[in-house]
Amino acid sequence: MSVESVFPRLEPLLPRISKPVQYVGGELNATVKDWDAASVRWALMYPDAYEVGLPNQGVMILYEILNELPDVLAERTYAVWPDLEKLMREHDVPQFTVDGHRPVKAFDLMGISFATELGYTNMLTALDLAGIPLHAADRTEDHPIVVAGGHAAFNPEPIADFVDAAVLGDGEEAVLEITEIVKNWKAEGSPGGRDEVLTRLAETGGVYIPRFYDVEYLPDGRIQRVVPNRDRVPFRVFKRTTMDLDAWPYPKQPLVPLAESVHERMSVEIFRGCTRGCRFCQAGMITRPVRERSIEGIGAMVQKGLEATGFEEVGLLSLSSADHSEIAEITKGLADRYEGTNTGLSLPSTRVDAFNIDLANELSRNGRRSGLTFAPEGGSERMRRVINKMVSEEDLIRTVSAAFSNGWRQVKLYFMCGLPTEEDEDVLQIAEMAKNVIRAGRQASGRNDVRCTISIGGFVPKPHTPFQWAPQCDPDTVDDRLRKLREAVNADRSLGRNIGMRYHDGKPSLIEGLLSRGDRRIGKVIEAVWRDGGRFDGWSEHFSYDRWTAQAAEQLEPFGVDLAWFTTREREELEVLPWDHLDSGLDKEWLWADWQDALDEREQDDCRWTPCFDCGVCPAMGTDIEVGPTGRKLLPISPVGVGSPVKNPSLTQG
Repeated sequence: MSVESVFPRLEPLLPRISKPVQYVGGELNATVKDWDAASVRWALMYPDAYEVGLPNQGVMILYEILNELPDVLAERTYAVWPDLEKLMREHDVPQFTVDGHRPVKAFDLMGISFATELGYTNMLTALDLAGIPLHAADRTEDHPIVVAGGHAAFNPEPIADFVDAAVLGDGEEAVLEITEIVKNWKAEGSPGGRDEVLTRLAETGGVYIPRFYDVEYLPDGRIQRVVPNRDRVPFRVFKRTTMDLDAWPYPKQPLVPLAESVHERMSVEIFRGCTRGCRFCQAGMITRPVRERSIEGIGAMVQKGLEATGFEEVGLLSLSSADHSEIAEITKGLADRYEGTNTGLSLPSTRVDAFNIDLANELSRNGRRSGLTFAPEGGSERMRRVINKMVSEEDLIRTVSAAFSNGWRQVKLYFMCGLPTEEDEDVLQIAEMAKNVIRAGRQASGRNDVRCTISIGGFVPKPHTPFQWAPQCDPDTVDDRLRKLREAVNADRSLGRNIGMRYHDGKPSLIEGLLSRGDRRIGKVIEAVWRDGGRFDGWSEHFSYDRWTAQAAEQLEPFGVDLAWFTTREREELEVLPWDHLDSGLDKEWLWADWQDALDEREQDDCRWTPCFDCGVCPAMGTDIEVGPTGRKLLPISPVGVGSPVKNPSLTQG
């Protein structure tokens, strides 16, 4: 049975709201398929505004993979701003997809990708607008199966009441497996109802169904155990890992936004995983092992993506892009290939010890020469030993001096405040580092207009990292240290005027910490905050710390725990953590040992180039870390004129 578009009801509302273009769809490379020809239908959501959600690589990849299947349909939906939400409620317009403007409730599955926990309230808005019961226990076969993914899904316990399923890790193969199970279940006449299809998903071992697990608590509030409550369900759920990235060259047809978005570029993921071992970095821990995309694979994706989009900038993405074993060959090959086409290359934040001027020159050869970005993370050398981010100030000064002497004028440095064992002095050393950067820049360039911007975020302990046991720093301490840091930066006006400082106060970080390491009891807080008007909590103008603290106090009091219990309390070694039954591949004993090394200020080498440290991932995944170089080359394509479309790739073995 066909499902009608809600656009005739939506269109009259659009002139009454801000940025209506984000709701109309029709982007270049978007897909609208015949509803009746599909046997399984997905609504894919990024639970934030269109401008943030559209460039998201994860959603874009799954959208394309699913739509390549002839009998599967996938459309996208995003969080609607409060101005449209109000009108949708008044005019009975349900949560819709931007592709076909079909009601989300009509789909078989609703996949939600959480990059951050602060999107949880937006999920509840979408479910409510769609007419889907907030609680999974209240849903029937008439409602979509709500599946959570993304990094935050590695601890889905705070949203266990609201999602039917969660997938840990890479989604490419997982969505295909889920689709096949749902397709077969529907073809059989939906035997056993919703309970049966969820059981079949759980039986794979790679899809977590929260309702199939019971959580038992100790009198002091800690978890006693988490156990399956039915026979066909595994005790532990494993993460999904896509090993051969070249076999998954997505997105092949990247979406081009109609409205302004946070990333105006075409992006190619050059490798996944990271073995640097930064103890604060959940992404680095949960995406192990390292899997590199080949130089030919990268070249082909860049070319196809540029042809399909018309973008003039290509972002080479990963957690530490300069660590690709053939990054020099990749950047030089691409710079050679696109010379004269106004196509620029960019890397995200780069490690000082993986950076060199040759690399920077290749990146800026065809595009604009913007500022350079590095992430020392800790202000003092002691702090960098604690977090295992071993970048010396001497390395940084040497690198920025070379950059300034080669014509760069701006450097941005990222830091965190509130790290484990941190003292005021560790943070104040950020000011000294920034001043030394300005001094070195002036000396190297012979100019006084060099700039350094320091950007500081509050540290949030994350699951599946060595810091998962750490006490989180309270917001007042974080804010006090940042105030002292600003005073230290401004103490010397001759240098301070060239130093910019951007930071977030500690309050949103504490709430993110509550949602990051919380258990199922936090679901009541999330729902209460949402009912009290909580929306877009990742946006400072919409976030209300008072709302979160008030609801946390009220909702957690009957359980005998509070906000501080979940955030600023240090965990013990043998405490059962809410995510212990969710297997990221990392051995918990190894994580604890690394936490003890952090407290002892002992650094750990990168296991990609040194003997194995037995973190557990490679045996769990049945793989070895992929290490280049391959010795292959990326050859130029046929000559093109300035700004011309690129044709006829020539990728050969060197």
